[in-house]
Amino acid sequence: MNLAGFFPSRTMSLYMGKMFLVRTFAILAALVLVLQALDLLSESGRILAHPGNGEAEVWRYVGLRAPEIVARFLPFSVLLGTILALSQLNQNSEVIAMKASGLSAHQVLAPLIIAALGVAAISFAFNERVVTRATSTLEQWKKVDYGPLPIDRGDRSNVWVRDGDHLIQVQQVRGRGDAIQLFGITVYERSGRTLRSMVTATRGVRDGDGWRVENAERFDVASGAITKLGTVRVAGGVRPDQFTLSSVNADGLSFGALREVISDLRQAGRPTKALEGSLWHKLSGPLSSVLMPLLGAVAAFGVARSGKLFVRAVIGMALGFLYFVADNFAIAMGNLGAYPPFLAAWAPFLLFFMIGEAVLLRTEE
Repeated sequence: MNLAGFFPSRTMSLYMGKMFLVRTFAILAALVLVLQALDLLSESGRILAHPGNGEAEVWRYVGLRAPEIVARFLPFSVLLGTILALSQLNQNSEVIAMKASGLSAHQVLAPLIIAALGVAAISFAFNERVVTRATSTLEQWKKVDYGPLPIDRGDRSNVWVRDGDHLIQVQQVRGRGDAIQLFGITVYERSGRTLRSMVTATRGVRDGDGWRVENAERFDVASGAITKLGTVRVAGGVRPDQFTLSSVNADGLSFGALREVISDLRQAGRPTKALEGSLWHKLSGPLSSVLMPLLGAVAAFGVARSGKLFVRAVIGMALGFLYFVADNFAIAMGNLGAYPPFLAAWAPFLLFFMIGEAVLLRTEE
């Protein structure tokens, strides 16, 4: 053994790491293929419904949707890859041989945990560089019903803002702060929940504490009359940040970009707890791959001839499924404000780390 006697031999470590990685990515490829095909069954009709769309747009959708599927199911693939690799090692009595040579359960798992750390690092980089961009682009594409996408200059589209009883819809928002510009404006003027009139305008800019809109028209619901207003002032008291920060998709932002958005929201006095939980989850999510060898380790130890290998593999899968359920539940509670952001992102990880360690220590005894 090397590395202070903790790891198995170099040959054994590479053998186990390769076995683990090959099975993990083979399972991931199969899952992505099946799930992408099922997803296309529901979306291909909508994609092809837009005039001019064809096979190229379907493949474009696949290219944008597949990264999200990969990111979501990579930890699960790591779990299944761990169980398959350890089950084979157990059946071939290789685990028994390693234990007989004096290795502890932690030392047997060490090569898999190191490989899982590498998978977690790749997952984080993949999420930051590929998944966020694909998710953001796909979200914008869905908003235009899979039609031609406008040139992406960091603008926001289809933004809704509430102004007392009134609702304001803006087709496109450009710029930030007092330099913000609004395009395609519709103001739904209401009394309580009753719509009285609609004011539409082509363009709007900041004017004092309100907004000056151009080419405005008012449609009166009661009379059905349309009145040309020209240039008028609307939405007094509505701040610029209400348009730029009203709708934040955490999945479509990188770690750094999301942190900047959270800072802007804090300065504007807006709630940020849900986004803070998503920010922490961008770290805990990829790192969950490191947990999977620990949770799936129950399949490695015990005599394969006892006939309980399948039962132990099922137990390992059940622990992994429970982790994913707990993780989604904690994030949902964090979004509702029931859990603090750090707890929502990290509590399931720490809880199942302790469970995995307890199972492993029990195995040692």
